[in-house]
Amino acid sequence: MKTEQSAFAKRLAAALEAAGIEASSTVLEKLVPRYGGEAVTPQAVSGWLNGRHIPKQANLQALARITGVLPHELQFGTSAHKGVREANLAWPDHVRGHDRLAFEAFLTLSDAQRKVVRELIALLAASAHKRSGSR
Repeated sequence: MKTEQSAFAKRLAAALEAAGIEASSTVLEKLVPRYGGEAVTPQAVSGWLNGRHIPKQANLQALARITGVLPHELQFGTSAHKGVREANLAWPDHVRGHDRLAFEAFLTLSDAQRKVVRELIALLAASAHKRSGSR
């Protein structure tokens, strides 16, 4: 196993875990194209996860979007260099990977479908609020 590929596999596994996403070939095979990457096989994803290969740039960008990690940090790791850097404000730290994926799927729904989902969330939140208030 090559050192660069092995280090990438460790960073990818850590980023997936931090995002609350299963480090699975079948899961990533489905997510990568959905997030702007090229279609991949489970074998290719397995190569990334096992430190045998590093993905092409388009797929690296997709993995970065999926995990919420900056692409260069996913590919190369964090730098000891302390310079000016913009914060990644796309998602707050407490929003986990599956929640981001659910919200992004929500954005693909029609207006009528979104309305139904919002109403369901409001009902569930009101119910949870009532339960916590009655204790």
